[in-house]
Amino acid sequence: MNRYDSGRRRFLRGVGLHGLGVSMALPWLESTAVWGNDAGRLPSQPPVRLAVLFSGNGFHSGQWWAKEADATLSLGQVLAPLTDFRDKLLFIRGLFNAEALKGNIHSSQTGNLLSGAPLAPGGRILSGTSFDQVVAQRYGHSTKVPSLALGCEKSIPGIHKNYSLLYSSHISWSSPSCPTPLELYPALAFDRLFKDETGPGDQSVLDAVLAEGKRFRQQISQSDRRKLDEYLNSVREVEKRIEQSGRRGELQGWRPTLTEPNIPRPADGIPQDLPEHMRLMCDILVLAFQTDTTRVCSLKLNNDISYLRFPHLGITHQHHDLSHRNDADWLKVNQFFMEQTAYIARKLDAIQEGERTAFDNSLILHCSSMLTGGHDATQLPALLLGGGGGQVQGGRVLNYLDQPERKMCSLYLSLLDKFGIHLPQFGDATQRLADI
Repeated sequence: MNRYDSGRRRFLRGVGLHGLGVSMALPWLESTAVWGNDAGRLPSQPPVRLAVLFSGNGFHSGQWWAKEADATLSLGQVLAPLTDFRDKLLFIRGLFNAEALKGNIHSSQTGNLLSGAPLAPGGRILSGTSFDQVVAQRYGHSTKVPSLALGCEKSIPGIHKNYSLLYSSHISWSSPSCPTPLELYPALAFDRLFKDETGPGDQSVLDAVLAEGKRFRQQISQSDRRKLDEYLNSVREVEKRIEQSGRRGELQGWRPTLTEPNIPRPADGIPQDLPEHMRLMCDILVLAFQTDTTRVCSLKLNNDISYLRFPHLGITHQHHDLSHRNDADWLKVNQFFMEQTAYIARKLDAIQEGERTAFDNSLILHCSSMLTGGHDATQLPALLLGGGGGQVQGGRVLNYLDQPERKMCSLYLSLLDKFGIHLPQFGDATQRLADI
């Protein structure tokens, strides 16, 4: 288990069938301080969390827009799944990453998306520490897991137009030479939240901590008992779905060569069902924030140059191919990705933390490496959702296209301020964005 300053944090602890430790962080409760005190917070005051969601290859060129009208936001069809969250949505237009324009190809537009750093060409690996990892390095000692980097598509090997395709497969970088390890397996991501050691995962986490959970339940208020029961039920539901999805085998595109398998399928495989894979990762992100197991999570829904297919949408073409078609099928895929962001927002908004919800206490950035599939990186798509602990006002469009300061790294400087990290420079930016 990672070493971290637990303070007065409360956990439900137990021992699995193989003698391995299990510790389940508790959700925020009104009647008892379970999260301790750090970084100047009052005991059990919820912190601000950061989630970065990425979908590669941009969006439909005619339907990625938002406009302020009649004291509300009017949204293009790509953003239709986010309609319920218009008042907590910040649509940011016109930002760009100068380094991404140098290669003008997928890898060179993705590997530095969250850092603004120059990329080493020729197959070498050198980028820059991403801003999410700056937050993780500041607050990671306070949580069981410093950060989570989740993904729904395997990394791509090789070189494309003089740049390593590793850049296309990673958005979070722990250091200039090291992308943050990407977890594709829901079962292993789940284990990182709740298990203290690596080992056979054949017992329910809830079963392991059941006895202590019953004792703890007697110490809290009636309303907190309901909150605890809802949380434990959500953990159980994710456990069951991981077990079921693991039986279906590997990710999209893989097929066994036998009509009947001659060995048992591994229980912790990547789900064959793409929507279920994405939803499980979304659920794990929510659980991680709900328990304060981590405050920083990136979720890469696909790679830049993605080969994902979408049979559940009735679409046969691969993602990358669709991005160049810019047709009705491409719009469906865009909306499918936005539905994942809406799902996270809805689940976080249902978690009450005092006067606010977990959604109000979070910042969710959804971004891509290009505006459209035509490799247009002269302005990058960016959405902010959530309240950042009351620090961000949604329901607005911020257009920097004609402004002298419109760097993506200026956005990151502004967001770092929300976490109490005040840097004179990040990437190629020394100024914050106005109005964030």
